Amino acid sequence: MNIKIVCVGKIKESYFRGAVEEYSKRLGRYCRLTILECADEKTPDGASAEVERAIKRTEGERILRQLKDTDYCIALAIEGRSMSSEKLASRLDSLMGSGKSTIAFVIGGSLGLSDEVLARADEKLSFSAMTFPHQLMRVILLEQIYRSFRIIHHEPYHK
Repeated sequence: MNIKIVCVGKIKESYFRGAVEEYSKRLGRYCRLTILECADEKTPDGASAEVERAIKRTEGERILRQLKDTDYCIALAIEGRSMSSEKLASRLDSLMGSGKSTIAFVIGGSLGLSDEVLARADEKLSFSAMTFPHQLMRVILLEQIYRSFRIIHHEPYHK
């Protein structure tokens, strides 16, 4: 199974990088993990809605270039469907069983995802109605993917 995470921006903080490295290492026994970082655009203070849409479009084009037609795309979006860890594990297990060889999770930048990326997504997943920094969201996503594989393989993991 291939898991691809396409995300906007780089992780600057060492504590987030350390967590990403740890979960990436742990996931190595369950899947082939690829993390693809797309450049983010600087958003000027007081940017108009039009400027923000243009920034999301630019970042969205970069994201879409990283996705293959055969990738099953799950976009992380506040308006997506929320689910428990057990339900996410069941969903991933179902996708793997249906022959999907690559599941691509997409994390947008500070303004979110463009309409084009959301339209490309096969489904939208929400971790919360709250907004999280995209660096932290990457760590949370990796932890939940790891937890999912532990659940799928009936292995213990803290609750």
